[in-house]
Amino acid sequence: MDGTLIEAWGSLKSFRPKAEATGDRPPPDDPGNPTVNFHGERRQNATHASTTDPDARLLRKGAGKEAKLVYGATALMENRHGLCVDLRVDIATDVTESTAALGLLERQSARGLQPQTVGGDKAFDNQGFVTGCRVQGVTPHVAQNTSGRRSRIDARTTRHATYTVSQRCRKRIEELWGWGKTYGGIRKSRYRGVGRTGWWAYIMGTAYNLLRMAKLMPELAGT
Repeated sequence: MDGTLIEAWGSLKSFRPKAEATGDRPPPDDPGNPTVNFHGERRQNATHASTTDPDARLLRKGAGKEAKLVYGATALMENRHGLCVDLRVDIATDVTESTAALGLLERQSARGLQPQTVGGDKAFDNQGFVTGCRVQGVTPHVAQNTSGRRSRIDARTTRHATYTVSQRCRKRIEELWGWGKTYGGIRKSRYRGVGRTGWWAYIMGTAYNLLRMAKLMPELAGT
């Protein structure tokens, strides 16, 4: 399991105060690329929204990173062949990465599939995700986050050889995001709205799986 951010179609210049009436603004100096002065203006999702892509939210990937209008994407991969099992795109501030991940696991159960374990990075080492996995009968094989805190999993989970395997295999999901952002066109959405961006992500995941299966076919034919 892993998540990423997809840059939205809307530009930062379109991120305007929600209460600002269009008629109150002076006409732009350049309709195609207007000059906008953000100096001294505190912009937040609670008070501002993009006029071109209202579903986009202003977030930064981490400390010191540039804030961008983005969507949140979460994917589930099976660890034997590296195929994308499922993915979803959400409004970034409405659904946390852990909540989206639990939703993907629930969707597998609804389809008659029951994952036994799920690997994840340190971002998934939180009480909500670990407890949610165990409620669903899935063992959380997440990387332990012990930076100034206690990990939500202990030696009862980490002592098993399957945990070590999960930690090694979980990194393969980065190949999905790497390919998708380099070749699949999801580094920056070409569409407005979470629905259309989500469908494009599905198409990207399908294309990735087809290429992955084409590489696996000679290997499977020889076994």
